[in-house]
Amino acid sequence: MEKYKNFRLASYLFAYYLAEADEAEIQRGIDYFKQYTHLDKVYIENHRGVVDIPVEKLKAVKELFEKNGIEASGGITSTALINGIRKPAFYDTFCYTDPDHRKEYLRIVRELASVFDEIILDDFFFTSCRCEMCIEAKGKRSWKEYRLDLMEEFSHEIVDLAKSVNPKCNFIIKYPNWYESYQETGYNPGKQKDIFDMIYSGTETRDPIYSEQHLQRYESYSIIRLLENTAPGRNGGGWIDLGGAGSNMNVWLEQANLTMFAKARELMLFNFPSMVDSPALPPLGQELYRVDALMGKAGNPVGTSVWEPYDADGEDQLYNYLGMCGAAFEPTPEFDETAPVVFFTQATAYAPDAMEKLEKYVRQGGNAVVTVGFFREMYDKGIKDLTSVRLTHRHVMGNTYMINHQNYTAEHYATAPEKVMFQILDYKTNATCSDITLIAGEDNFPIMTEDNYGRGRFFILNVPENFADLYKLPMEVIRGINKHLSMGQRVYLGAAPKFNLFAYDNNVYGVETYRPMPDTCQIIVRGDCEGIRDIETGRVFRDKIAMPKPGHRGDATTEIDEPLEYAFPVQLYPGQFMFFEVI
Repeated sequence: MEKYKNFRLASYLFAYYLAEADEAEIQRGIDYFKQYTHLDKVYIENHRGVVDIPVEKLKAVKELFEKNGIEASGGITSTALINGIRKPAFYDTFCYTDPDHRKEYLRIVRELASVFDEIILDDFFFTSCRCEMCIEAKGKRSWKEYRLDLMEEFSHEIVDLAKSVNPKCNFIIKYPNWYESYQETGYNPGKQKDIFDMIYSGTETRDPIYSEQHLQRYESYSIIRLLENTAPGRNGGGWIDLGGAGSNMNVWLEQANLTMFAKARELMLFNFPSMVDSPALPPLGQELYRVDALMGKAGNPVGTSVWEPYDADGEDQLYNYLGMCGAAFEPTPEFDETAPVVFFTQATAYAPDAMEKLEKYVRQGGNAVVTVGFFREMYDKGIKDLTSVRLTHRHVMGNTYMINHQNYTAEHYATAPEKVMFQILDYKTNATCSDITLIAGEDNFPIMTEDNYGRGRFFILNVPENFADLYKLPMEVIRGINKHLSMGQRVYLGAAPKFNLFAYDNNVYGVETYRPMPDTCQIIVRGDCEGIRDIETGRVFRDKIAMPKPGHRGDATTEIDEPLEYAFPVQLYPGQFMFFEVI
């Protein structure tokens, strides 16, 4: 099979398989891959749990792959049973406080570095241990503080060891998909990005409902972008597996597609033996050639800047829920003061200078959208100077909405089948405007407010108490939210929930649906255009709907200058995606 032009395909050989497989069995697996796809690289593991692969076998397996034209690197899974004593740690990860555990880990690294010029750590290089040694060593520090310090220190030690054994060794740490929990288990990308040569991203989103992680599909895209912005140019790729996806081939393919739509440099398939004789590999091979051609036409990903500081948590997965409602995001651990709009969540409030930067950004002409979680965290830290909105600590449910942006005279009303619970925010008439409003009985309550501040605009997004209830909102509400989130972008989406939008800096865009039936979305373009063109088929969509024009209300004399907008209706079928350009 031909090589891919815009990314590489890799697979991981875990130690349990290598302990049993002989060269003939491994060659059979290689031959199976060759039927359906081009395998560029493998990562050969020398340790997992209680299994160790001898150096001699590692060398033989490495040579076998290289004879087949496949590059070979090493891998480690950081789980173990040392001295027959179980530690109080999930998944039996190493205890990096215990000298015996550290000694064993150093042996594993030393042996692997003697064979391979590159090592990757599977996503168990964390600690949740609370043994007596750890309790004593932690002292009065929080577990977060202790583990971040501990794993930073041990990261230095293993990287230094690997390079002393093999100066050419390229050491990679793979981060898992649960980014909001990194700091509690010692994952420390803010420091480790400068210790390891490269990082890697877990993009296995699996099942969003029947999994305690509640990962949303969009995260297979967004975590690549977050970690690319963590270590620009050094995010090696995205890692998927069949776990939780094997019974639904669409879910498996979606993980791969979203990883590559985010411009990952490599796609890792975990793991090699589970792909052999699997019905999952043939459709993946076919899909990747299509995605490769598309990514050759797409520029660099862009989107609404989401400030996700290192070691932060709060409103977990919220921007991925909104991503499933058609918002295009570009998450980053650093504040981007040049972005046309910045999204602040409760996690953003972890940054000690978050309020200072927000005030300066908006005052100088920026557009900020903050969640109610961020607003609550900053409530007594100056944010009340930007708005008349106040917390009430009461709640309301409803299913009827009014969309009435302050820069327009048009009003839209929409009703959804199910009621949704929101916090009640109070605001003062004509000091603040409610652009999107929930109607409940003979009362109404803000869902998205707008304020003027300095030269900029300040919005508060009142998200449902259950983030999944975003999926119960009608299209008109989603469109209204996306309009503000997408300021400064050419295209945004008006659609029922369960659509993704992907934007690139060369006038290329993608849209994908997860709806259970054929459904139509509105691709909304700012500024005059002839239409949108499918970059695969050449089909041009010219039928368009003129959206409301900006207009001053009542006795006002001006309106905010905004380009005219046109909506192009496009129907997509379940699991379908389309990439297009504006013409």
